[in-house]
Amino acid sequence: MGEAPAFFVDELQKGFANGFDVKSKGDETSVAYGNRTYVIGGACEESALSIGVRILDQSSGEWINPTVLGTKPKPSKGHSAVLLGEDRILITKNDSSADDFAWFLEVDTQYVRQQKKILGTEVVAWSKGVRGYAEKPVVISGPSGVGKGTLISMLMKEYPSMFGFSVSHTTRAARAMEKDGVHYHFIERSVMEKELEDGKFLEFASVHGNLYGTSVEAVEVVADDGKRCILDIDVQGARSVRASSLEAIFIFVCPPSMEELEKRLRARGTETEEQVLKRLQNAKTEIEQGQSSGIFDHMLYNDNLEDCYQSLKELLGLDGTVTAAPKSSTKVVNLPMDHSLTKIDNKIIINSRTPELEKASTNMIVLDASSLKGGAPGRTRGLDIHTMDSFLDGLSGITH
Repeated sequence: MGEAPAFFVDELQKGFANGFDVKSKGDETSVAYGNRTYVIGGACEESALSIGVRILDQSSGEWINPTVLGTKPKPSKGHSAVLLGEDRILITKNDSSADDFAWFLEVDTQYVRQQKKILGTEVVAWSKGVRGYAEKPVVISGPSGVGKGTLISMLMKEYPSMFGFSVSHTTRAARAMEKDGVHYHFIERSVMEKELEDGKFLEFASVHGNLYGTSVEAVEVVADDGKRCILDIDVQGARSVRASSLEAIFIFVCPPSMEELEKRLRARGTETEEQVLKRLQNAKTEIEQGQSSGIFDHMLYNDNLEDCYQSLKELLGLDGTVTAAPKSSTKVVNLPMDHSLTKIDNKIIINSRTPELEKASTNMIVLDASSLKGGAPGRTRGLDIHTMDSFLDGLSGITH
């Protein structure tokens, strides 16, 4: 912390406002929320390659340099900002591509509050804004030998363009023929431990002294590619994912009986007697947890592979019984290089500051933020963008 320069405090208190407690000076924008003012822009203490964030405590006149979590946006040629609700600030970057212009700075979301409690310090978190939605990831769990791997393989074979796997992280060294980012994301233990602390992982486990885990980013990358992510993890991992902010469908695959499971394990002929007995004991525990923990939304009984696969497809809406979420739009919207924001409920009007264009409705863009999902440490999805003319066509009128 440090004392704010008197002249800057004075400027923040007396500077111009646009009706939403937002003020600008140079490449910095200040947004007031309660007795705090968030100053966005300028140099970031940690890296010159990202947008800086500072907090001015209006009651004490002191500056706070918060811990900044999430994927940080790169600096741009200026930006605009507006407060959305009471927990996040929307930042739109000047002169940026349509897939990189919208970012959210979370200041009081559930994730931020959790991280404040864990870290014992002031926290804010960045989340990239994404147009459209993504299908909910699918978490599939079940004991060894139940056939979940076969079910997933059948799904991937029939729908190769619809589903994808997240690439896990591990602190172990790469083996021969393994490629970073393909088989695993190989990462230093100290780096992974820091990212675990920052809440960037959905689940993790320690195996033979090495850490393995599924990051939020790994799941988001699959969604960015237009695919639905499948997570094949154990019950403990599913419990961690359920406790996270990720919205997913949780499916547990059960054997018809323990006797049948033992028969299948022995038929594989890949384990010793000791290993078979251990897997059976683990399976009994997993089945008990899967059926009684409240983690899973659906239970599938794999007494007949084809019937079980058909039931899985029905759960995922692949037989037409479930309406799929709208996919992310690929339509390109040209953003003004220099623009301002005006907020009407959850609609943000992006208006060019270029004098000859600022009054033309064809150069105004409406950003609809009324149906946002997700958030830090992942993406914020659900943004919708219209030109002003197309937006007005759908309304009887807007009261200014």
